[in-house]
Amino acid sequence: MAKVTKSLAFFQVAFKTIRLALPKLGVGWMFALLTIDFNRIAIVELGITAVVITAMLAMHHFLSPFQVIAGRIGDRYPIFGLRRTSYLLLSGIAGSLIFVALPSVAHAMSQGSNLAFAAGFGLLFIYGIAIGVIGDAHHALIAEVTAPHYRGAVISVVWTFTIISTIIAAIIFNIVRQEYSFAAMQWLYNLTPFIVIGSMLLGTVGLEKRLKGEELAKIVKQAKKVTPEGNSIQVALKILTENSQARDFFTFIFAAIFSIFLQDNILEVFGAEVFGLSVAGTTKFQPIWGGGVLAGMLLMGAISAIFSLKKRTIALVGSLGTALGMLFLALAALTRQQSLVSPALVMMGLFTGVFNVGALSLMMDMTIEGATGLFMGLWGVAQAFGTGIAAFGGGALHTGLIETGFLSPNLAYCLIFGVEAIGMLLATLLLWRISIARFQEVHTHLTQADTLRAMEAGAVA
Repeated sequence: MAKVTKSLAFFQVAFKTIRLALPKLGVGWMFALLTIDFNRIAIVELGITAVVITAMLAMHHFLSPFQVIAGRIGDRYPIFGLRRTSYLLLSGIAGSLIFVALPSVAHAMSQGSNLAFAAGFGLLFIYGIAIGVIGDAHHALIAEVTAPHYRGAVISVVWTFTIISTIIAAIIFNIVRQEYSFAAMQWLYNLTPFIVIGSMLLGTVGLEKRLKGEELAKIVKQAKKVTPEGNSIQVALKILTENSQARDFFTFIFAAIFSIFLQDNILEVFGAEVFGLSVAGTTKFQPIWGGGVLAGMLLMGAISAIFSLKKRTIALVGSLGTALGMLFLALAALTRQQSLVSPALVMMGLFTGVFNVGALSLMMDMTIEGATGLFMGLWGVAQAFGTGIAAFGGGALHTGLIETGFLSPNLAYCLIFGVEAIGMLLATLLLWRISIARFQEVHTHLTQADTLRAMEAGAVA
């Protein structure tokens, strides 16, 4: 009987995990459409200036502070008694519908219409806000409906779905539209709302407990109690200013993400400039690294499902291993040893996958009951800023060090990869200082102090 109960519990967790991963299919589809399909068509086939398109596509990184606002709204204002599902579905609808209009707008942009350029930025602005709400609501939902002991396994499956969905989307693009035409592009983009909304409905409906009556009032009261009053951005800044644990964790996420993605836009250029590799040779770099990430996440997810490991330990091992891979890549650049590149990328990818599982699980633990959305939004801002600044920083370092002739390519890339390794080691030191218990203790003390100040102000008035 005990075995049957245990097996039933396992299948329930597995089914819930797959459902939680389904919304990532829609997110991966939208991401693939923009970064694999739209950018190529807009720049090459339609001849729109590249900097305009890249600015449009990068905009969502810098709209990330809206995650904090969305998280706080979700914590305090449930819709139909649901704090996550309702916002996830609404943002999925808004974000996916912009793709229906995107082909027509892109064609009008190619003809020089100023109104179309404004519309293009407007559509990507809506997408940026929607994708921020989706990320915050989805991560908060995972944090609230999963138990800590199997959360690492859930996260590895969820992010594996993200990667796989992008690959599947690229294959579908090639099958559905082998040659470019406006009609084929429009038909492909029209699929987006069905894929996104469908995956979110299948993945979320019924998972979150609907709050009613006294329970709803209690949860909303708790959400208001555990965070200071004021607008969401002010509250987030106050938390970072007064809670050293929150500040260290925010900085840790930013430093780690910045270090991991600094090479993202210049990795293929590195292969060409240091080793003289062809396009075919350098296009293997990202799949090698990405395959390592996927393997690391799946391996760590499986280990987490069997053994009870501390999230911080997993993240520490991942960050140290990633830093070591970066140092190997720096050595490959310095010595021009091409044979070191693939092993270095595999090591970086494998340990980045391990790091992802540990860090994302830790993010979900570094929250306060009643304010999960706010804190997931705050950590999401750190991720987005790290990614966005890294994307700009890689190009800026290439221009400043190589295009100006300041350093030879091999020395410049050695320095860039060395900066990545140092950043990852600094992130490791910050992580070493972080304690979930201490974070929650400090935050509780701060919110109690806010309550006392409010009472004193009321007494004086």
